[in-house]
Amino acid sequence: MSDAAALPGQPRGTVVSGPATARAVNVLAPNPSAMTLDGTNTWIVAEPDSGLAVVIDPGPLDDVHLRAVIDAVERSGRRVGLTLLTHGHPDHAEGAGRFAELTGTKVRALDAALRLGDEGLGAGDVITTGGLELRVVPTPGHTADSLSFHLPADRAVLTGDTILGRGTTMVAHPDGRLGEYLDSLRRLRSLTVDDGVHTVLPGHGPVLEDAQGAVEFYLAHRAHRLAQVETAVEAGHRTPSEVVATVYADVDRSLWPAAELSVRAQLEYLTEHGLIQS
Repeated sequence: MSDAAALPGQPRGTVVSGPATARAVNVLAPNPSAMTLDGTNTWIVAEPDSGLAVVIDPGPLDDVHLRAVIDAVERSGRRVGLTLLTHGHPDHAEGAGRFAELTGTKVRALDAALRLGDEGLGAGDVITTGGLELRVVPTPGHTADSLSFHLPADRAVLTGDTILGRGTTMVAHPDGRLGEYLDSLRRLRSLTVDDGVHTVLPGHGPVLEDAQGAVEFYLAHRAHRLAQVETAVEAGHRTPSEVVATVYADVDRSLWPAAELSVRAQLEYLTEHGLIQS
């Protein structure tokens, strides 16, 4: 979910994009908003010669969208072999149960409450459905259960809401924590430096072809916001709403509730590190 992004012209229904990489195709859910940008990206990932596909984030509970995802898989000559979730926010996960009914697949997630089947997901896990290699990368911070998926063959990473294709994401306090989020960004940066990842396949917004640049932008943005929040507190703005009105004055007011969640996370982080007094 974005905390500061302009909303473009809204699509009227599910949109199936061309291949984003050799193995990944996006089906855009028809739920555009200030929080979801153009809509939620449901990703279909498969080896080129495989009869099975993995679907990541079926999206909202919208039968038209869920069936469009299945149709896209079937048009490629495949069937859905597994469903994965990057995290449990409704715009990504609400449709997972219905999608599992329609496809007969299991749903794997970090949060046990979201799983359909015995297997969860965790650090070091590798998804091999249909010959794929999808490496599970824990990226908490936006939420406690946030995961990313590294697709080495395409030098890509599917980031859910940890990195968006446009704008920045919120740290959903109290479930999300800023310290964990910064660690997750650094973990993703190491994928770009050490593992050659150059493409971000985000949960919302367009594909990013400069993964390292995107991570560096996010880290710089967070450092800048933290400095702004610290300055606002020093100037006497003590409550989250006061800080939002000062620091996010140039942001559309419809995004202020999300911004307040991030500010609460930032205030907690600054307090924990002794940079402001509680």
